[in-house]
Amino acid sequence: MHIVVVGGGVVGMTTAYELNRRGHRVTVLERHKIAGNETSKANAAQRSYGVVYPWADPAMVFKALPWIFKQDGPLKLHVPPSVATLKFMFATLRYAWSPGLFGLNRRAMLRLGIHSRERFLALDKELDLAFDGAHQGLLHLASKPEALEGYRAVHNLLNELGIPSRLLTPEQVREAEPGMVGDGPLYGALSYDTDGTGDCHLFSRALATAAEHKGVEIRYNVEATKLIADEHAVTGITLRTAEGAMETLQADAAVICAGCWSNQLVRPLGLELPIYPVKGYSLTVPLNDTDRGPVSTIHDDHYKVVATRLGNRLRATGFVELADFNRDIPEARLATIRKSVESRFPGCADLDAAEAWTGFRPMTPDGPAIIGRGPRENLYLNTGHGTFGWTLSAGSADVIAQLIDGEEPAVCLDAFRPGRFNE
Repeated sequence: MHIVVVGGGVVGMTTAYELNRRGHRVTVLERHKIAGNETSKANAAQRSYGVVYPWADPAMVFKALPWIFKQDGPLKLHVPPSVATLKFMFATLRYAWSPGLFGLNRRAMLRLGIHSRERFLALDKELDLAFDGAHQGLLHLASKPEALEGYRAVHNLLNELGIPSRLLTPEQVREAEPGMVGDGPLYGALSYDTDGTGDCHLFSRALATAAEHKGVEIRYNVEATKLIADEHAVTGITLRTAEGAMETLQADAAVICAGCWSNQLVRPLGLELPIYPVKGYSLTVPLNDTDRGPVSTIHDDHYKVVATRLGNRLRATGFVELADFNRDIPEARLATIRKSVESRFPGCADLDAAEAWTGFRPMTPDGPAIIGRGPRENLYLNTGHGTFGWTLSAGSADVIAQLIDGEEPAVCLDAFRPGRFNE
């Protein structure tokens, strides 16, 4: 069967690889000149299988609103907000207050995270990919005493699902991260012992090369503009080349992995995907002294900034900004990220010389990604992973491939069903 995958980010490339491994002929359509060059380019670099959760959290609503007005607050809102921004905000609030939904969605996402870790480990054995990858855990710091109580509840949930975690004292945190000698407040941490790291951009490009060697065709610099379909099935995809020429590519099935740009393809077929581009920022810089940097991933709950070790580099990421597709990078955002890193790992890198980046996480208002069959019998969706695309990519690729082949998915997909926003 010839399957076209729209999108060559980490979700699209893992999907293409899984489908090829199952014997399908696969063509990937990617609008950039290389794989993993949009949301996957310079994300937080954490494969946080135990951390995944829906943003539509009733406990976060009252915390989030003051963050908008705090100078170093992790949530920013472009003023005046657009209609799309307001729709996303109100939809998120509605899902947050839906009784019991947060808990159900969180467990569903964690189960997919468990499966994704298994698939990443299998890929590690199958392929020798260079992407500064590791599985040395993640530490979620507690900068206030009351934070530990919240971590205790998370620790109990992780135990229930069989995900290894530990509550650490400040002394144990510093033993695990000897380079963390800064004066930032510290009352302990929750350790996600089996979480991973890795450069998502390097992984996507390396996997693309491996997939091409196995027969996957990847067409770069082309934009999918329209799905050609009758009442029952998709028969082809219209695409625009870099030269502006229009082509039609025939397909037996299609998988949409286009992140924030997925909705424009499926809306004409009667399915609305309320995916919003949540903006984030990162800094990437070589370490001056590898002993002074993080061992793995540190989530600083004081600034809500993540610092991740990537070989001899540091990647620091922060902010949730609702500004549609605005790609500006205000200096104030970068200053907060630098301040967080310096408060934990002083002198580890010349952060003023870091490479700055901004990107858009394809976020759904209720939290879970959109994984499953679309509005035609041979149309599938694997998109809307929000901040967890790198984390969940290997698992969601496997389950969508299972679904396409008529198998029972390894993870229940009820929470991820594409049509749930139209119900």
